[in-house]
Amino acid sequence: MDATEVLQEIARQVRECNKCSLHFSRKNGVPGEGPVNAEVMLIGEGPGFYENEQGRPFVGSAGKFLDELLEKGGLKRSEVFITNVVKCRPPGNRDPMPEELSACNDYLEEQIRTINPLAIVTLGRFSMARFIPNVRISDVHGKPRWVKDRLIIPMYHPAAALHQPSLKTTVERDFAHLAEWLDQAHRKRDVQAAPVQPLAVPEKPEDEKPTQLSLF
Repeated sequence: MDATEVLQEIARQVRECNKCSLHFSRKNGVPGEGPVNAEVMLIGEGPGFYENEQGRPFVGSAGKFLDELLEKGGLKRSEVFITNVVKCRPPGNRDPMPEELSACNDYLEEQIRTINPLAIVTLGRFSMARFIPNVRISDVHGKPRWVKDRLIIPMYHPAAALHQPSLKTTVERDFAHLAEWLDQAHRKRDVQAAPVQPLAVPEKPEDEKPTQLSLF
């Protein structure tokens, strides 16, 4: 299968998945969406009410805010791949449970492998912890780091700024640097991809003859 077919197969499996108890209450699984060759992948926490209704990620108020944030970072929604660490809505929008994260892990791993993005923007602490464990999001948001040759950019979840208006300016400021960070990632990738030039070995002059060393 090519990459597009792989993502389609993942989406089919997500919509039919019964690996954890979330499938009992879901209306629609939400595998994610975006171009297969996206350089940027955004990973949130889990679908909300509207996402569960439509089967698409970030289509509620947090999704509208995310579109605005992407624009501040010089990107369009159509250019990025958006998904979540869990693909079905946790009841009442509660935090995902460890067994739910584990059940969806293979789907997310395969999406990352197939798309192979230059950068991953984590939205919220559960997404962040998958790549940068044992830290607080309040300490590392907006501070990109390289993890296994991929740029990981931890961000607050857009919904956090909607629930806590005091965070809105912080979230907007973080996203405003997105284009700058991606430029840095491009430069590093180009350097790593550049072929290594062999060292030039000086040639001996044709009239130069090897000298035999005397034993005495």
